[in-house]
Amino acid sequence: MEEKLEKLKNIVEKELSCSAHDLEHSKRVYSTCLKLAQNENVDLNVLKAAALLHDIARVEEDNDKTGNTDHAILGAKKAEIILKELDFPEKQIQEIIHCILSHRFRNNQEPQTKEAQILFDADKLDSCGALSIARGFIWVGRNNAKLYTEVNIDEYIKDNLGGEINGKIKDKTKHSVQIEYENKTKRLGDKLYTQKAKEIYKERIGFCEEFLKKLEKEIKGEI
Repeated sequence: MEEKLEKLKNIVEKELSCSAHDLEHSKRVYSTCLKLAQNENVDLNVLKAAALLHDIARVEEDNDKTGNTDHAILGAKKAEIILKELDFPEKQIQEIIHCILSHRFRNNQEPQTKEAQILFDADKLDSCGALSIARGFIWVGRNNAKLYTEVNIDEYIKDNLGGEINGKIKDKTKHSVQIEYENKTKRLGDKLYTQKAKEIYKERIGFCEEFLKKLEKEIKGEI
């Protein structure tokens, strides 16, 4: 199995070019998954493979200017092909596919298995704290989005997210790090499944809040 996982790492590294969702992101999620899985009854081979593959189609989504590509759906299809080529058992393949389909915040796929819930939590923790700020500004630069923009969040959800909190972003250039915080990051605590993840989230979200408060004051020339 270790040989198969090493092959997955090599495949993922070639597929992911976006620095906000590159192999390093997948490796961090992988590591966090293992921490959250301690003392849990899970199939670690399913969890490890899902952690490595969960963003395998992220580049296709980022490069699709129409906004029609969902990297979770496309990623599940790509992962199935890869896993079959590596002779993963069919039961594990289907469990990994479910993990990938249900890992993202902006869709209606609920993680039903412990492995899927752990992957969801680990992926969301990588978008909290100092990491969320760093990755957020990488995303801003890549998508020509905003350093900061003051908006009515309810109107923004209606106009740019299809009226749903977890709706897909229509125009990425209108987005910003603090909008992502208001609309997604600060809401994640209620979405997490594992107690360990909730504890980590509490510490990380405090950093985000303080950073963005200071950013707003500096941009407005208040300090």
